[in-house]
Parts: sequence; C-alpha cells; structure tokens
Amino acid sequence: MPFLNTHGAELYYETAGNTHHPVLVLLHAGVATLRMWDAQIDALATDHFVVRFDARGYGLTTSDGTPFTNHGDVVALLDHLGMPAATLVGSSRGGMIAVNTALEHADRVDGVVTIGSGIEGFPPTTPTDSESALFAGISELTAVGDRPQAKRLEVELWVFGPQRDAKDLDPAFVARAFELNQPNVELGEEPPNSVPLHPSAYSRLATMTAPALITVGDFDVSRMTIIADALVDALPYAEGHRFANSAHLPNVEEPHEFLRVLRSWLGRHSL
Repeated sequence: MPFLNTHGAELYYETAGNTHHPVLVLLHAGVATLRMWDAQIDALATDHFVVRFDARGYGLTTSDGTPFTNHGDVVALLDHLGMPAATLVGSSRGGMIAVNTALEHADRVDGVVTIGSGIEGFPPTTPTDSESALFAGISELTAVGDRPQAKRLEVELWVFGPQRDAKDLDPAFVARAFELNQPNVELGEEPPNSVPLHPSAYSRLATMTAPALITVGDFDVSRMTIIADALVDALPYAEGHRFANSAHLPNVEEPHEFLRVLRSWLGRHSL
C-alpha cells in the first residue's frame, strides 16, 4: 500500500488514471475516509489523474503529533507525485482544506469544489433545536468515553441530517454511512496537531483566485447551508449548487447526480 512519509506522518494515499490527464485531489469528510469517493473513482479516472488520501487522524494514516498544516500535506503529496497543480474536491473538513490550500498555495490549485464545507474563522451560528439536542448527545457520550456511540450519533447528525430519521432512508445508504466512519471509530483518539491559517481563511476569501463550485445538501446541518451561501457571496469566481435529496455526503447518497454536477463544472472550466 502506498504511504508518503512527511513531517511526522505516514499518509496513506491512492491514485487512479493517467498522469498525463488533469489532476483531481479528493479530500474526505470527518465522518469518513478516502473510501467515501469509491463510487466516483472509475468514472473520473477515465479522463483525470485522481488522487485521494486519508488525512491525519483518519483511516490508515498515522502521525506522531508533530505540528502540521493540512494544506501542507496536500502540497507534499502533489510534490511526491510530481504534479504541479490540481483541482481540489473537498467534503466537509476536506472543503476547508481545499480552500486553505487555494489561499496559501494559489499556484498549485486550478479549481476548488466544496461539499458542505466549514471555513476557518467563520463566526458562530445558532443551531436548530434538533441540532442542539444531537450535539449535546455527542458531547455527553464523548465525556463518558463511549466513543463508538458518539461516532454513531455523529453519522446520524451529519450524514442522515438532523431533519431525517435513518428508518426513512435507503438501508444500503445507511449501512454504507456507518461503514465509512468505522475505521475512525477503531482508530481511537489520535491527536493530530494541525495549525490554522493566520489570518483566518474567512478573512481572506476575497483573495482566492481559483474558480470554485460550492455545494451543499438540502438536509445538511443548518450551519453548512449558511457557510455555503457566504462562500458563494465572498469568493470572486464562485457558483453554488444545492443537492435536493441528501445531507452532508451527497456524493455518497446521490452518487450519479453528484458526478453529473461535478463533471459539468469541470468541463465548463476546462479542468
């Protein structure tokens, strides 16, 4: 299995496609690993060189607690593979990493796609009552050391969405959602020591030069929708898209629709 030894970590990564094609780097959500992109890999690899990796603290990647930046890991992997630049597709925290990388290393980023992304430095928002109850439940389970149940509730909050119940969703999708997060449950508490941007990403959005596609699921946590709207407004070359039938992971819940939207945007920007 391929690993990159960089700055206190061994990053597990996978590649697919021809290195002569445009490069895509897929960045996973915090409730999953690089496996969340499985449904898109074969199609994207027909005309792209596709790179994905497990971030520190997730999946098969290991780290020793050395201070680091997630955007530094992206650039280190591009360097390792001999790729001068790439389009970054990031889900949730992966979207944050994509934006940070575009701000810090503009010459290495051709385009940015975010899915239900957070942004470093974004001001607090008020959760709904159902969201507050779920967040409180996760905190209580974490406080008593019940990591498996806390992680299970995280999936229910984020992947199913605070407005939906698992029993009303496709059973295959429900099983897949728990399966994607299981490696992180088994990993235990590994404390990567990531260094945030300074000044914050939120304060610098107007300086981002890469074209961006900002997406979010209609059933995602309310803060993600608020941030998506803010990104579309603040980024100079951004457009937005809403996935009507999914929450935090539309590429898992609506894989064909997600691929259609992504391919359309990549084609319009010759990426």
